[in-house]
Amino acid sequence: DDSGDSEKLLELYWNRAELKKEFANLRDETFRLKEQIKTEQGNTARAQQKFEHLENLLLDPEWVHSVVVFYQLRALNYRCRAKLAGFAEQLKQQREKRQHSRMVEEWSSRRQAEVEALEARIAEQREARRALETELQSERHRYTGMGSVMRFFRGRSIKKLLDRIADDIASAQQQEAILQSEVTAVRYREAPDTRGLDVASKRSINLMILSYAQELYLHFEADNLAGLAKESGEKSVGAVRYGSRAECDFLLQKVAGRMGCLAKANTVAELLKQRAVLLAESAQYRNDDETVPASGSVSVVHDFNSGGTPRQKAVDIIGDNFWEIAKAFAR
Repeated sequence: DDSGDSEKLLELYWNRAELKKEFANLRDETFRLKEQIKTEQGNTARAQQKFEHLENLLLDPEWVHSVVVFYQLRALNYRCRAKLAGFAEQLKQQREKRQHSRMVEEWSSRRQAEVEALEARIAEQREARRALETELQSERHRYTGMGSVMRFFRGRSIKKLLDRIADDIASAQQQEAILQSEVTAVRYREAPDTRGLDVASKRSINLMILSYAQELYLHFEADNLAGLAKESGEKSVGAVRYGSRAECDFLLQKVAGRMGCLAKANTVAELLKQRAVLLAESAQYRNDDETVPASGSVSVVHDFNSGGTPRQKAVDIIGDNFWEIAKAFAR
């Protein structure tokens, strides 16, 4: 049978096409897995090299103390990065929550005004309906009180009037029910989602983040701990030597002391706001949509003495990306 042979040939053709497709997929998957194995092997080799390098440094009495200092400085850097990131996230959430609350409050006020306007229309509609009901009752009373002669001459017109009033009452009831359903719909309307912070809010947040980053810098400014910590986050172990054992012990003591003070430090919010105000006075932006100030316009750290008088120090926190501040900013 020719038709049966044709169907079998067609089926074989499609099966062959599907097999070729599956084979191509398997070939691609094999290639991907081989590339992944090469990548993992490269990562393993680099990790082994780093381990051997670190082991050699720890075995070298000239370097062992510098290695300890290096990792303590890196821990300091990680700690400051984490504190800045946590501060930034908390600040963003607070602003978003505040903006959302303000938006919901404004939306609720508009919804209540809409409900009150609808209820006022319902009251007017109800009053008009009651007037029509009173008029209908009066006309019916007048109709029943008519004599047979008057009823003969005017009965038809009065019946039309009664029917019209009854229709107007039904229409008023229907309109009242429609308005009442609109009130219910408005009352149960869900609040809109928050659209996110605007540019002005993000700029304000970022200036506070920069203010806090400057506060962290000032806390570790002595003995250049801030600069050394930043360097440890950018270089690998063994790239920096911190001197003799005595010099390394001195740095370790300073790091531990300042880290301990950081844990107990209670940053005053008012001080951060004052610094943010000073930063805002000089902050410049590349365009109207930019939320992070140009680094050159805020490359001054504002320090406050015990009397509250600000002093300026030339440090580019943004340009040098202290504490990885670029990641903390609101975009």
